[in-house]
Amino acid sequence: MNKDFSILLYYCYTPIEDPETFREEHHLLCLELNLLGRIIVSSEGLNGTVSGLVADCEKYMAAVKADPRFAGIDFKIDYADKHAFAKLHVRHKREIVHSSLLHIKPYEKTGKHLEPAEFRMIKDSDDVVLVDVRSDYEHSVGHFKGAFRFNIENFRDFPQKVEELKQFKDKKIVTYCTGGVKCEKASAFLLEQGFENVYQLHGGIIKYGLEEGGEDFEGKCYVFDNRVAVEVNKVNPTVVSECHVCGTKSDRMVNCANPVCNIHVPICEKCGWDLEGACSDTCKTHPDKRAYNGTGYYQKELNGYNPLKGFSRRKEKDVSI
Repeated sequence: MNKDFSILLYYCYTPIEDPETFREEHHLLCLELNLLGRIIVSSEGLNGTVSGLVADCEKYMAAVKADPRFAGIDFKIDYADKHAFAKLHVRHKREIVHSSLLHIKPYEKTGKHLEPAEFRMIKDSDDVVLVDVRSDYEHSVGHFKGAFRFNIENFRDFPQKVEELKQFKDKKIVTYCTGGVKCEKASAFLLEQGFENVYQLHGGIIKYGLEEGGEDFEGKCYVFDNRVAVEVNKVNPTVVSECHVCGTKSDRMVNCANPVCNIHVPICEKCGWDLEGACSDTCKTHPDKRAYNGTGYYQKELNGYNPLKGFSRRKEKDVSI
């Protein structure tokens, strides 16, 4: 299979004085390079995941790093045979990841970064606790062996759960997430709450898989693009999630074919076909049930999608759409 496309995952916490103007300029850059994906711009930094032809992604990375504010940005790069997204969205928001921790500035203080090789060396030590700061639907399909996992639906619930970590105050706490952006705020918040030995896996699960083979990451890593979940462990891979219907081991993440339900859970291939993509007999008989094609992934309708939407000012420039 030819892998002519790159998929980039990245973030950078850094002050941006005029984020709306930057958002507009950045949107135009992505259009010029034919990139698709989701990018968030905030006064606290930049967070994105995009896909495009390898050469176009190389140009994009060079352009971003040419800005002194993002000179140290760390791009995690994967490859595919097609785009991982159907649209391009570049949005201005209050935070680059919704955390309810607006006062935390990771570029001023955060947990110590551990490179993947360092993480691999200490992850099994008796005085280390691995803490997964992702949502429950993410870590249910894959997580590090022995990691402490929160029962949260969204990262913004993390601050209310920190009390559960008080039992580990005398240990080294190492946070991890998909690409690292959540850990920056999570580890900074732990330091603020009085935890002293706080670390984070730099680049997250994805970088650990790329650089260290993903050893002891059990299951798949949930990602926020059309791939849904990806393999990261090339050393000792396992399947940890179970079919929502029959309980057999399965890491096929499926959206229920009933759009009213739309629950996102593992469903094995057999149950998927038996229930026509639904998560239950009730959902199977719902009048609005979507047609099942064997994937359980339903591409959103473009509905007149225009990549120029969102510009506050029109550019006097020829833009190829």
